[in-house]
Formats: sequence, structure tokens, C-alpha cells
Amino acid sequence: MQIKIALTLVTISFFTLLSACFNANQVASRPVQVPTAKKMSTSIFQFTVNALDGKPVSLEQFRGKKIIVLNVASKCGFTPQYADWEKYYAANKERIVILGFPANDFLSQEPGSSEEIAVFCEKNYGVTFPMFEKVHVKGDGIAPIYRWLTDPAQNGWNSQEPTWNFCKYLVNEKGELTHFFASNVKPDSPEFLSALEGK
Repeated sequence: MQIKIALTLVTISFFTLLSACFNANQVASRPVQVPTAKKMSTSIFQFTVNALDGKPVSLEQFRGKKIIVLNVASKCGFTPQYADWEKYYAANKERIVILGFPANDFLSQEPGSSEEIAVFCEKNYGVTFPMFEKVHVKGDGIAPIYRWLTDPAQNGWNSQEPTWNFCKYLVNEKGELTHFFASNVKPDSPEFLSALEGK
């Protein structure tokens, strides 16, 4: 009788442990959450932002393309990524658009005016992807588009603000925010490529 009880307890413990391991693996392998229409109150297409030349640009025009939002700076260790993202944009602009938002929020590494930023980007990196007026990407004066990118009540899931210059937010063709990437992620990084493929 005691042997049967012991075997029963061992069996129960084994299956409990197996179930716990299975659940842990499920959590560990869970993909980045893609918000649904019910969770999202708005999309990125609601925004109109000013280009470097001051002209308003409606983001509605990018519907149907994947959107990569970058907070950029001219005097940062990651500034050479301008070349990486320009090359990527030139090769994929039929289906992907990159939106550059200069920000001076990290050690004042973007002190220039709109005119100075435009000259710097064209002269040094030949940037042709859309660039916009300087904004705040965190803090009290955060720009409305970055408020949307970092407010779960608006984007459906994400609260991560940029941690430094050249952080990336990936938005799908429907205007839904799907991924956040830190500064060191480049166009050829495996995690970025995987996200583009929807994995």
C-alpha cells in the first residue's frame, strides 16, 4: 500500500514538473506581442509630423509599408548607422520606409538646427529616407508620436522608451507597433530580420 502511494506521489510530482517545464518553455519562446485592433485605440497613421524643411507630412501615406522609426543624433557613437539604414532603405523602399527623428535627449548629442542636421546627413551619409524636425523622445516634453510608441494604452502593449540614440520601433503595414530594438541592432541583425519575417 505504501509503495503504491509512493509511486502515485512520484508520478504526480513528475507530471507537475513536466507541466511546469512546458509552461516555462512556452513563456521563454513567446514571440513579441502583436497588438490587435481591440487593444489599440489608435495607429501610427493618425500622425502628421514636420519634415526637416518644416513641411507637414501625414504618416497615412506610408500605409501598406513596414515602418522603422529611429531616434537619431549626429554626435553619437552610433551615428555611423545612418549609412547602414540608408543602404537598407535604398534597397527596400518599395516595401519599407525609415523615419528619422533627431533628438537631443542623450548627452546633447544632437545640438544642430534642422538645416544643420539636413546638411550633415546629406553630406556625410547621403541620407534619402524621410527625416523630421528635432523632437523629444522621452520625458515631459515627449513628442506625440513617441508618446504613442511608448504608451501601452495607445499602441497596445509597449512601454519601452528609447534607451539611447538609434533605438528602433518596427510598425507593420496596418500601423501596429510590433517590436522595439536597442541601439546596437542593425539591418542585418538576426533579431531584426526575424521580426521582419514575422517570426
